[in-house]
Amino acid sequence: MEASLLSGFIKTILPRLFSLVEGKYKLHKGLKSDIKSMEKELRMIAVTIDEQVSLGRKDQGAVLSLSIDELRELAHHIEDCVDRFLYHVTREQQTSLFRRTVRSPKTLLSRQRLAAEVQVLKKIPEEAHQREKRYRVFAGLSSSTQHAESSSCSSGSDPHTLKADIVGIDGPRDELVQQLTEEAEGLTKQLKIISIVGIHGSGKTVLAREVYESDVGRQFSLRAWVSATDRGPREVLMEILQKFGRPVVDNSSVDQLTVDLRKHLGEQRYFIVIDDMQTDQWSTIEAAFPEDNVVSSRVMVTTTIQSVANACSSSNGYVHKMRRLGNKHSEQLFIKKACPTKYSGYTRPESKEVLKKCDGQPLALVTMGQFLRKNGWPTAPNCEDVCRDLRRHLEQDDTLERMRRVLIHSFSSLPGHGPKACLLYFGMFPSDHPIKRKRLLRRWLAEGFVEAQPSSSENFNTLIDRNIIEPISICNDDQVKTCKTYGMMREFILLMSTSQDFITLLSGNKVERKYVRRLSLHHHSATSGSSLDMDLSLVRSLMVFGEAGKTILSFQKYQLLRVLDLEQCTDLEDDHLKDICNLFLLKYLSLGETVTSLPKEIEKLKLLETLDLRRTKVKILPIEVLLLPCLLHLFGKFQLSDKVKITSDIQKFFLTEQSNLETFAGFVTDGCQGFPQIMNYMTNLRKLKIWLERSERSTNFTDVVNAVQKFIHDDKEESNDPRSLSLHFDDSTENILNSLKAPCYLRSLKLKGTLLELPQFVISMLGLRELCLSSKKLTAGLLAALANLKDLQHLKLIAYVLEDFIIQDQALPGLLHLCFVLQRATLPTIEEGALPYLISLKLICKDLVGLADIKINRLTCLKEISLDHRVALETRETWEKAAKEHPNRPKVLLVNAGDESESEAADCSVASTPAVSEANETSPTSEVAVQVDDIQMIVNQGPSAAPEKQKNCAVQPSSKDELDSAINNIGFPEVALGLTELSIARNGNVSSYTY
Repeated sequence: MEASLLSGFIKTILPRLFSLVEGKYKLHKGLKSDIKSMEKELRMIAVTIDEQVSLGRKDQGAVLSLSIDELRELAHHIEDCVDRFLYHVTREQQTSLFRRTVRSPKTLLSRQRLAAEVQVLKKIPEEAHQREKRYRVFAGLSSSTQHAESSSCSSGSDPHTLKADIVGIDGPRDELVQQLTEEAEGLTKQLKIISIVGIHGSGKTVLAREVYESDVGRQFSLRAWVSATDRGPREVLMEILQKFGRPVVDNSSVDQLTVDLRKHLGEQRYFIVIDDMQTDQWSTIEAAFPEDNVVSSRVMVTTTIQSVANACSSSNGYVHKMRRLGNKHSEQLFIKKACPTKYSGYTRPESKEVLKKCDGQPLALVTMGQFLRKNGWPTAPNCEDVCRDLRRHLEQDDTLERMRRVLIHSFSSLPGHGPKACLLYFGMFPSDHPIKRKRLLRRWLAEGFVEAQPSSSENFNTLIDRNIIEPISICNDDQVKTCKTYGMMREFILLMSTSQDFITLLSGNKVERKYVRRLSLHHHSATSGSSLDMDLSLVRSLMVFGEAGKTILSFQKYQLLRVLDLEQCTDLEDDHLKDICNLFLLKYLSLGETVTSLPKEIEKLKLLETLDLRRTKVKILPIEVLLLPCLLHLFGKFQLSDKVKITSDIQKFFLTEQSNLETFAGFVTDGCQGFPQIMNYMTNLRKLKIWLERSERSTNFTDVVNAVQKFIHDDKEESNDPRSLSLHFDDSTENILNSLKAPCYLRSLKLKGTLLELPQFVISMLGLRELCLSSKKLTAGLLAALANLKDLQHLKLIAYVLEDFIIQDQALPGLLHLCFVLQRATLPTIEEGALPYLISLKLICKDLVGLADIKINRLTCLKEISLDHRVALETRETWEKAAKEHPNRPKVLLVNAGDESESEAADCSVASTPAVSEANETSPTSEVAVQVDDIQMIVNQGPSAAPEKQKNCAVQPSSKDELDSAINNIGFPEVALGLTELSIARNGNVSSYTY
């Protein structure tokens, strides 16, 4: 585990080391030769580690044998050496020609220092190798690490779980038992594949066993239960045949085994469970199970990987997403394990912190309960004290071995270094903090974890697919917008990241180490200068939540910073920015509301890629920002100063296409000189946001129209060009839209203002997939014109009222998601044949009455219906009844509209809530379980407003006041539709969770 992470880290610094031998750094031949030699040796070390990891070898490598700690230290020293040199070289490049001449001795000194450091670094592996030969104490991979990895293969499921230890299983079990007998419309008596997906320790195996041993499960004439853990398709097929008593030849091929099993199954009614499928084995073995089985056979698969579940159940199947235990069942399971029977009447201490850490995960609740019981709970110890030291217990205590094994397996099974490093980076954020996906991707790029945008997206998607991180809100394009880590996984991330010197958390007044590479300050952290004994010059990434203090904000002490996130820093001042502008290696900069202006010195940040000023009070943008050659993403709401003069140097920068800006969201214009003229030369723009505001000096918006026209003009390759435009306008500027002409192309468009008709350029738009229209009133003519948008997949309409209109047969044939956010319940009539592929229908209007003449049975692909949580109970029940009568049984979800019509986050996201276990139950930390399509999420709502009470070990139900408090406090500022209330499960009954 540690070895593979280190191998990946070495590979990421190799290109930077090799870059030093480029001609522009003017190194002498001897130094270049030393650097090349060291690069080759590092490459061999990485290759050797990879070989030993892949072979599972515990013996020392043939090329080089080093301890993990020594290798890590060597890699860090090399990275520091390279970055320090680049910092000094970059600093020299920022000076004028005169100052460059004056400081040339320092430039020479930098090269001499580099040469000396390289000589020292070359000796480290040589000395370590000699030391190993003398004492034979170092191994390339420590046996303890190998043991941890090899012992982590188990998923953590316990086949001997007692019946009495299972809680909250009735709802999910009944739902899946129903899938054993239920037939989809038009697919009567065919084979159905049922997939159960969830994190390790969520109770998948126990749930599958309950279904397998149920009365209905026992009615199948052929039954078999096999495990796919660490097995290939051949071994799985062999075990199935053996369970049926069929002879198997050891050297049989997969094809032969497939034929044998298919022949044996024939037309018999069978029920087969394949537990813990970790790769897409289904594509290899599915031919063994005939699809045209006429006796309603069933195959059930459990897996931790969403894509595997989807692949297994892609045709005639059903995917069940494991849900976390709610507050009542979490407490019930925890008390069963933690509290001895003789203390059932004892007034127990508050267990809220433990339940929060367990986060509704059954295995975590069981192991934490056993740990506390072993240590004398409920009379001792205090739960808060245990939670504060949980990482140490998780690492060392034998009682938590099963939990530790599961977490190690989840981490070590990630493919390659990239996903592992990206996962550890989540430790930089506070617990339960909603993390924006795009923010993460940009920071990973700045840190050098990944080399290109597709790689960062792949790493993120891998973590989501394996249920290691949890989505909170989803964009219209089905991409995750915000996410979080869950309880025990977060503790493991912090344990791994701090033990590997990956990050350092500043908490209380305790500093864990002197040399820091990534530093995160959370609320209530130490801020006094005297208590911080650390070298800030090596920090690569700094994030502050709350007050930082003078020492942390002394940016003269930093040299190697690449990522600086001060969005939520409360004591940052404008005066700090001049020192920030001397951080020459900075690639990511995010500032908060205490910042009011930017200095011109920001032009020195030549490597800056992302500048996020959305939370600041900056209104005037220095032209120097737009001249940064590496800037890719610029966020805020700016104007250019009236005093800006377009000099020859500025003209040359744009005319020679030196601008690499891709995201500009956005600028305010009144049509006068400024951004529109410059925008014409930004040939790499892909996302643009503009506020059109007429002022006293406004004459016309010709330049704005020309700039937007050029941006949307269809002269680019559509498939690789996800252009997005957002236009905000008032009554005096709406005619500008009619000045835009076809042909044009956009992937996403948002129009916000007074819209009386759909602009012609929208009707003729090519490739438009996402459209959001926001206006006080949307007319029937405008709405009818939407039917012409054949490529549209996501449509969101925000208005006070809609005029009556009909969505006719064959209208919007590609639409997948349709959302109405209305003050008055004026909904369209949907004809038979319209919206043939609609998956999600969201009706956010508190005054909705009944079904509003919407016949959902005409929407044959519908999977999800979202309603405003304020609708009347009768309306809610009417929709629930209609959903149960629909062939797909779509989920009925309740959402809090919040102030979506004004929310910037509403541009692309809609979140919704799924069923939870009981109507009077909240989760351990006043959280609400959330599900969008088949993705399960947890959204933290903060502490409940209800007063805390002492409770007896006998579990008592949560009060309705606690539930109401949780509901009333729901919402994140980033999420367009806050999450609230409880939804009805697919089978119409209140669902629960299982262990």
